[in-house]
Amino acid sequence: MISARRPEEPPAAVAKLGWRYHHLGIPHTDARPDEKYIKHLGVHVCGFETSPYGIEWIRYESHCQVPALVKTTPHIAFTVDNLDEALRGQEVLIAPNAPSDGVRVAFIVHNGAPVELLEFTQTTRDQRQS
Repeated sequence: MISARRPEEPPAAVAKLGWRYHHLGIPHTDARPDEKYIKHLGVHVCGFETSPYGIEWIRYESHCQVPALVKTTPHIAFTVDNLDEALRGQEVLIAPNAPSDGVRVAFIVHNGAPVELLEFTQTTRDQRQS
């Protein structure tokens, strides 16, 4: 039985699993002036680098091969230490993949909402800290 959390408590993904908030991805359909186009993924993104809250706006090209749920529903993303371990027992929506060097990602579904999980390699973490 799952116990309800109190208002002041963090969600179990943070408190019990140790996942760390990374960003909130919001799909949209209108071009924005500061978008970056990621050709191999077929997406336009903006906001991540400058948002103090980790909000990322994502516009999907028609040929982008992600599930409709991801294209139409905002998602929350967490950084995890071990992606394969984090996926155990989860409903996987997008299988683990490497969209860029040093990062593996996957999407799961929880109560009809997409959740992105990211695993960064030590090399990527070291580069960001220097």
